[in-house]
Amino acid sequence: MITLKDLAKAAGVSPSAVSLVLNGRSEGRVNADTAARVRQVADDLGYVPNLLARGLKTRRSHTFGVVSHGVASVPFAGALLGGIQAAAIEADYLAMIIDTAGRPALSSPSAKSLLQRDVDGMIVVAQFHRRIDTPALAPAMPLVVLNGTPLDDSVVADSIVPDETSGAYSAVEHLLAAGHRRIAFCLVDDDIFVARELRLAGYRWALEDYGVAFDPSLVVTVPDPSTASSRPVLHELLARSTRPTGLFCFSDQSAFAAYQVAQQLDLEIPTDLSVVGFDDQAFIAEALVPGLSTVRLPHHEMGVWAARRLIDRLHGDAPPVVEELAMPCPLIVRASVSAPPGSDR
Repeated sequence: MITLKDLAKAAGVSPSAVSLVLNGRSEGRVNADTAARVRQVADDLGYVPNLLARGLKTRRSHTFGVVSHGVASVPFAGALLGGIQAAAIEADYLAMIIDTAGRPALSSPSAKSLLQRDVDGMIVVAQFHRRIDTPALAPAMPLVVLNGTPLDDSVVADSIVPDETSGAYSAVEHLLAAGHRRIAFCLVDDDIFVARELRLAGYRWALEDYGVAFDPSLVVTVPDPSTASSRPVLHELLARSTRPTGLFCFSDQSAFAAYQVAQQLDLEIPTDLSVVGFDDQAFIAEALVPGLSTVRLPHHEMGVWAARRLIDRLHGDAPPVVEELAMPCPLIVRASVSAPPGSDR
């Protein structure tokens, strides 16, 4: 490893002058031409700062840990973890990531392994919006929960989740604004999904704002948000004599099933049936014909916020009270919604 002494010898200056230049403290203390020469020599020799040595002086490792619970196996992994990494790099931090592959028993050992490496703080990431177990940390160590909230209400942690309710509202409002009044909701029937009740609330809220009475018969449930599980339920819904003209789906995968069922029943999207999804999965929403209008989960932005909030906590720049933030979910309009059949719009 190239040391400050090596750089000083190559540049013909003292090690203290090299230290001042590389730490951005040379102005008025080191000649500008000399400082430029030191930086050029450092670049030529491939000098990399020793963060461990710096940490001994600052009592910080400039590293934080990330424990992800099965995130690597979901389509949004790149966005969630990429947001964390982008913010870490921007602030000259290293994010050390361990994924538990969906095995809760690995959560505590994973956190312990990161703590043994002197991380300054920790982010815990859930694979979907839910309440999640968090590791036991020293009281002074900052913790951020990404895509969820702590299962233990006594845990002190900043957290960020998608604003599921307003996202659902915008999806249903898009259908209402097109003239639809018989709007069904394909809802997942599993309490593990915190988003279940939140999106249902957004659905009902939009109907209420437009003066449309809530019809429980238009809310159908599927055991999970997959395409295979959604197909039979949606087939029964769309084969009714009083079928809906608009459909809001809990997930893009369910919306994909709606496209398949519509084809089986000789229904054209959006002429006979308008569909809006939730998630904005690139390999579904953009690939379907016509393109699926859907609500985007802001995973990259959430990852950036989580890392920045953790770093701000480390530097004392964050608000004194921990925050539970719900980040807006934008509606992405494509081509799956039009006026209902028989409308003069």
